[in-house]
Amino acid sequence: MAFTVVAIDGGAASGKSSTARLLAERLSFLHVDTGTHYRSMARACLDAGLHPVDSFELRAFLAAMRLDTVIDGYQSRLAINGSPPFADQRIRSEDVNRNVSQFAALPAVRESIKRYQQSQVHRAASDGFRGLVMEGRDIGTVILPEADLKIFLTADAATRQSRRHLEGGVDRVEDRDKIDSSRATAPLRPAHDAVCIDNSTLSLEEVVERVTGLILEGPCRPR
Repeated sequence: MAFTVVAIDGGAASGKSSTARLLAERLSFLHVDTGTHYRSMARACLDAGLHPVDSFELRAFLAAMRLDTVIDGYQSRLAINGSPPFADQRIRSEDVNRNVSQFAALPAVRESIKRYQQSQVHRAASDGFRGLVMEGRDIGTVILPEADLKIFLTADAATRQSRRHLEGGVDRVEDRDKIDSSRATAPLRPAHDAVCIDNSTLSLEEVVERVTGLILEGPCRPR
């Protein structure tokens, strides 16, 4: 199998992370969770006393920010300004949950990390991975529009809200979807050539098997 780039998009609690993580382990791909990128950036901004509004202070902070990659098994983790990646509890705290969508909706924030996210393809190839699976909300449409395979995961609101509660989240998935879908920059929507999978009644194993089949069936776009 040639080096393969897979983009997985979907709304809150649609199963993106679980699917991408298991897919990476099965196929020896590098897994990039862009949701944690925005959570980490929100954490860094909040720690610096910045609010999720476009301002000179925020833009200056983002311009000076250095982004590095720490590889942990099959997982790519974002390190900011030479510090280790934030602990999971710090990027999933109540204040980050309350502000991450607003930070992520700002064009300055998205532009500051776009090139870094795109560079993960080269990082995966140079580190000997067989491919890359990147998940988020604008991967197939903005970050990696030339991905070999684009997946858009969906599930009914009740199923996703139940998953959110099991994850320990307190936000409403419909509210998060509304913010992500209506933002002016990189709104949540499936790419025109994405394969849409409704996993409301599918197990994680069934979803991963289907995506794996699509990857192995090909043909992938020549790179």
